[in-house]
Parts: sequence; structure tokens; C-alpha cells
Amino acid sequence: MRGPRFSKPTQLSSSKGLRLFGTSSTDWLQRRLLSPHLQRKNMLTRRVKLLMVGAAITLGLFATLLVDAPAPTMTVDEVLAEAIDGRDVAVRGEVLDGSIDNATSTFVLEGTSSTLTISFLDASVSNGLGDNRTVYAEGTLMQTSDGWVLEATTIKTSCPSKYEEEGTTD
Repeated sequence: MRGPRFSKPTQLSSSKGLRLFGTSSTDWLQRRLLSPHLQRKNMLTRRVKLLMVGAAITLGLFATLLVDAPAPTMTVDEVLAEAIDGRDVAVRGEVLDGSIDNATSTFVLEGTSSTLTISFLDASVSNGLGDNRTVYAEGTLMQTSDGWVLEATTIKTSCPSKYEEEGTTD
């Protein structure tokens, strides 16, 4: 009975003067793995990959900040002067006395020379919404047959104590 067949070991040498022994079938692979050029290439490739991943993450974060950047707050008059259908805006104004209609979920904000209807059907509304209160509203500006309507997503009211009448002394 014959024993297993092995190829005769051959001497390998690396660029650093190390002498290794291997079989003829593994000579090419070992030389390739020991090549300093290949090791340096793999290391550079790994660095480049890490840099590319880092750059992609950074660009993604910046893009998110640019897309989700809040709109600057404008007055009612400024919004209507630059009215563009479908534009996302943030507006601040005073609620017109008697304009809050809970049945239609609307109210009117007044500026110095114009008014804007606010629809708060799908909006998160903070407590304190009332007549003659200063209100901040974010949403999409839409043109209807009745004029411009802001379909609000967020409505915030100013501090109510700011508008309470001070007690008078007799």
C-alpha cells in the first residue's frame, strides 16, 4: 500500500529575504499573499473604502439638514406678496377676532394690510388658540377659489400671559 502523495516542497522567497517552503500548487498563492505591494494595495483600498463610507455618511447628513431646514418665519403680508402655490411657509400673525371656526377647522390670520385663511384640520395645535392671539403656523400655501389658504401642519401660540390685561387699581 502506498502512502498519500505529496508534492515535493519547493523553496519560496519573499522580498524581505524570508525563505519559506511550500508545495508547487501553493507557490503562486503564497507569493501573492506575501507580496508587500499587494499588502499595501489592500491597505490603501481599505482606507479608501473607509473614507468613501465616511464621506457618504457626511453628505447624507448634510443633505438631510438642507431638506429639513425650517422655513424662515414671514408675516402675512410677506407671504401673500410672494405667494407660490404649493410652497412650504412659516407665517406669524394675529388671529382675527371671531374668525375661529371649529366646524371647518379654519381661522384667519391678519397682517397689516391683508388676511390669510389657515386650515388646521391635519395640524398639531398648541393650547391657547384664541381670538386676537399671535400665532405661528407652518404648512403648505394653496390657492383656492376663495383666495390663499395655508394648510397647516403645526400651529403654535405665543405665551397667553403676554396678552392678559393687567389689573387696574382704583
